Amino acid sequence: MKSNKLLIGTLALSFAASTALFATNGDTMIGVGAKTRAMGGAGIAFSHGAESTLVNPALITHVQDTEISFGGTIFMPTVKTDIGPTGTYTKSDADISMIPAVALASQVRENLFIGAGMWGTAGMGTDFRGNPGLFDMETTLQMMQFALPVAYKMGGLSLGIAPIVQYGSLDIHYVLPPAFGGPANIGDGQHQDFGFGVNLGATYDFGNGITLGAMYKSKIKMDYGNALVSATAPFKVLPGFPQNIGSHLDQPAEFGIGLGWRSGPHGIAIDWRRIQWSSASGYKQFGWDDQNIFAVGYQYDAGNWALRVGYNHGSNPVKINNASPAQPGLAALDMFNLLGFPATVESHITAGGSYVFNKNFSADFTLSYALEKKSSADLSALGMGEIKNKHHQLGLSVQLNYKF
Repeated sequence: MKSNKLLIGTLALSFAASTALFATNGDTMIGVGAKTRAMGGAGIAFSHGAESTLVNPALITHVQDTEISFGGTIFMPTVKTDIGPTGTYTKSDADISMIPAVALASQVRENLFIGAGMWGTAGMGTDFRGNPGLFDMETTLQMMQFALPVAYKMGGLSLGIAPIVQYGSLDIHYVLPPAFGGPANIGDGQHQDFGFGVNLGATYDFGNGITLGAMYKSKIKMDYGNALVSATAPFKVLPGFPQNIGSHLDQPAEFGIGLGWRSGPHGIAIDWRRIQWSSASGYKQFGWDDQNIFAVGYQYDAGNWALRVGYNHGSNPVKINNASPAQPGLAALDMFNLLGFPATVESHITAGGSYVFNKNFSADFTLSYALEKKSSADLSALGMGEIKNKHHQLGLSVQLNYKF
C-alpha cells in the first residue's frame, strides 16, 4: 500500500514545468519550498517535512508515513541598465517567471526513508531586445533538478544521500554594433544538456530541541555546445579577455552547516553556506568569486497556523574589474556580467505562513524581497563610458501539502 502511495506521489512530479528564472544567491535560489524561503532560505538543520528533500536529504527522517508538497514561485525581477552618458535606464523585459517545486517523502521502514523531488533550482537572464545601445542583449539560463533521496536514522543521527539529475538550457543572443565590426547577429541558439551530481546531508538531534546539520552538493558538469563560444568570440581579440572560455558552464559545488532550535511554538534556524563559483568552469573564466551565504529564520507554530520571517545575505559573486585602457577584454567581461547575467543582489527579506485545514491537508505562502543592488563598471577601455545596473526582486510562493 505504501509503495502505491509513493508511486502516485512520484507521478505527480510530471506536472511540474520550468521556465527561465532569476535567482538570488548568484544564480541559485535562496531556498526551495515555501516554508524554507519564508525563513530566509535556512533549512539545513530545520525540518519542513517533504520539502526538506530539496535542501538536506537527511531531514526527511522527520516525516511520518507519506507526505507530498506541490507548489511554485512567481518570480518578478526588476533589472534596469544603462551604458554610456545617457543617464536613462532601460528595464529588462525578462521580468516574470514561474518556478515549480514538488517534493515527496515517505517512511518505508522504522529507520528508512525515501523520497523524490523535482524543482527549478537556478537560472538568470535579461531581455533588452529593441535597444541597440544595450546590444539588443537577450540571455536565458534555466536549470531544473530531479532527485531521489534516501535517508537512514540511528538514534539522534540521520544520514541522507540524494542522486541528482540536472537539466540545463542556455541561450545568449545580441547584435554586435558597428564600433565592434557589426552590425551582426551573434548567438548560436539554445543549447541544452543533462548533468549528474549528488547531495549529501547529515543531522544530529540532541533531544533538547537543538539540531545540527550539514550538507554538501557536488559540482555538476554542464556542456552547452557553442552557446558561450559563439557569444564571446568577437571579444577574444581584445587584450585581457579570457581565451579559455569553452562550452562548459558547470553548476558549482556548495557546502554548508546549520543550527535548528525548537521550544514550544517557537523555532529558529541559522545556516551558513559557501558556493564555489571560482572552481566551476564558465563562472571561473567570467571571474566570479566564491560566495558566503548567511540565513536566519524564525517560526511561530500555533498548531493549525504558523508564521515565519527570515533574512538572507549572500556576498556578490560578480567581480567588477574596472579595466585599464590596456585591458579592454576585462571591460568586456564586466559588460557581459552586468548586462547579460547581473546576479548581483545580496540582501533578502522574507515572510510567510501556513494554515492547516485538517490532519491531511495544509497550505503555505511566502513573500520574498531582494533589496535593490546598484552596480557599475568603467567601460572606457571599450570607448563606452560606464555601465550602470539596478536590480531588485519580488517573489510569491504558494505550496500545498498532503499527508497520507
